[in-house]
Amino acid sequence: MNLIEPILADVAAVTAIRRDIHAHPELCFQEVRTADVIAKALTEWGIPVHRGLGKTGVVGIVKNGSSTRAVGLRADIDALPMTEHNSFAHASQHPGKMHACGHDGHTAMLLAAAKHLSQHRNFDGTVYLIFQPAEEGGGGAREMIRDGLFERFPMEAIFGAHNWPGMKVGAFGVNPGAMMASSNEFRAVIHGKGSHAALPYLGVDPVPVACQMVMAWQTIITRNRRPIDPGVISATMIHTGEAINVVPDSAEIRGTVRTFSLEVLELIERRMREVAEHTAAAFGATCEFEFKRNYPPTVNHPAETEFVRGVLAQVVGTENVQAFEPTMGAEDFSFFLQAKPGCYFVIGNGDGTHREGGHGLGPCMLHNPSYDFNDELIPLGATAWVRIAEEWLRAPRPAAG
Repeated sequence: MNLIEPILADVAAVTAIRRDIHAHPELCFQEVRTADVIAKALTEWGIPVHRGLGKTGVVGIVKNGSSTRAVGLRADIDALPMTEHNSFAHASQHPGKMHACGHDGHTAMLLAAAKHLSQHRNFDGTVYLIFQPAEEGGGGAREMIRDGLFERFPMEAIFGAHNWPGMKVGAFGVNPGAMMASSNEFRAVIHGKGSHAALPYLGVDPVPVACQMVMAWQTIITRNRRPIDPGVISATMIHTGEAINVVPDSAEIRGTVRTFSLEVLELIERRMREVAEHTAAAFGATCEFEFKRNYPPTVNHPAETEFVRGVLAQVVGTENVQAFEPTMGAEDFSFFLQAKPGCYFVIGNGDGTHREGGHGLGPCMLHNPSYDFNDELIPLGATAWVRIAEEWLRAPRPAAG
C-alpha cells in the first residue's frame, strides 16, 4: 500500500479522537459534542469552519492557489439508537447509543485527510470537508442540501465512503451505477366490521384480507416487475385483534420496499396501492394505504466511478479494488448523488479480529452491538481521500453535464 507518511505519523492522535467520539455517541441531529470535536480539530489545523447546515453539520474549507475548481469529501458523524455490548475502554458511555456503523471511523479518516491537506496543499483549488449528521434515518444529506450546501460551497463533484466488514483491510469496493437500494416504508390499515368469532358472517373479517393482501403483493415482484430489475417487498408487521373470540374491526400491515431504481419503485408503489384497495373491496372492506419514501437508491456516476477506481488502484493496487455487489441496504449519500456527480465506495474493515479484549461475543458487523471500527483503516482511508482530492483538482475539468 502506498500510504502517505505524514498521515501515518499522526495515526495515534487521530485514533484517540476516533475513540473519544465512539465513547460519546450522539444520535441524528443531536451531534453537538461530536461537531464541537470536529470543529476544534479543524480550527487547530488552520481550516476555516462553517457550522449549522443540516442543524449539526460541519463544513471545513481548504483552499490553495488561484483555481476556482472544487471537490467535496463527505463523512457521516451520527450514531445508532442501540446499546453497546463491548466493554473495552472506549465503549459507549451512553446506554442506548452506539457507534455501531463506523461513522466515528469515517469522521477520523476525513479528519486525518483534512490535517494533511491543510499542511501540504499539493493542489490548486478548494477541498470541502463535509461532516454530515443524521445519516441513520434522519436524512442529514437532504437537510444539508436544503440549507444551501451546494450553493454556499459550489463543487464539481462529491465523494463518500463506508467501511465494510468482511472485506479485507487493504481492499476497496466500488461499482458504477447502483451501490445501495432505496429505503421506503408502507402502512395499510384494513377496515372491516367486527363480530363474534362464532358468527363471522355477521361481520367483515379484516384478518383474511390482510393475509390475502400480503401474498398478493408478492405477485408484483414475480409478475409485474422485470426479473432483471431488483426489488424487495417485505411485510414485517401485522397487528390486529384483542381477543381470541372476537373478529376485529381492523388490521394494520407495515413493512419496507427496496429497489435499485426509481422506475421500479414507481411501479411497486402504484401496484401495491391498487392491490391493497381492490383486495379490500373484494372482501367488502376498505383500506387506507400509505407509502413513504425515505432514501432514494445510491447510484454512482460512471465517469466519477472510473476516476475513483483509478485513484484507489494507485493506493492499494488494481487487484485490491474489487467490484462491489450492490446491497439492499440504504444510504442517504444518495441525495448528494442526485444533486451532484460523484461516487460512493466501500473500504474493507476486516473480519473483526482487530477488536480489543472486552468486545462483545457477537460478530463485528454493521449495526451489531459487538461492532467496532478498525483503526488500521484511518491512514488508508485518509490517504485515499487526499489522493482523490489532489487528483481531481489536477485532472482536466470535467465536461458540463
